Amino acid sequence: MIEFVPDIQRLTMIFSQATAPTFFLGAVAAFVSLMSGRLSTVVGRIRALNGISQDDPARAHLKADIDRLRRRARLLSSGIFASLISGICATALLAIVFASEFFGLKYAYGAGMLFVFATMSLGFGLVRFAQEARVGLVEADEYE
Repeated sequence: MIEFVPDIQRLTMIFSQATAPTFFLGAVAAFVSLMSGRLSTVVGRIRALNGISQDDPARAHLKADIDRLRRRARLLSSGIFASLISGICATALLAIVFASEFFGLKYAYGAGMLFVFATMSLGFGLVRFAQEARVGLVEADEYE
């Protein structure tokens, strides 16, 4: 029979098993925040460059950097999306672990696959971040 009100020992076990997915989720949130900040900076730079008039010969050449900045924005955007997918999987994993323990189920079906998918999604986000970092800073970014 399923116990709907777990005792303190079972609750302690539930929370201890939920620790790893919670830390994973925290790392994903920090990573998404980092990439969002970079994306905001890149978009701000694109807007600044788009604001340069063609009649400004001293700065018009800076507009040539817009394509590189757009590439950086695409890389960051896809990295953020992959990391958010990872966070969603980690959240689902946390819910499955908690629910299966809370209701006394013996198996958390799909938990292993969710963890693998979450890790792979985060890995893809890291690859995109590495690609963006490689494209990153050039001398044109130093000028306004």
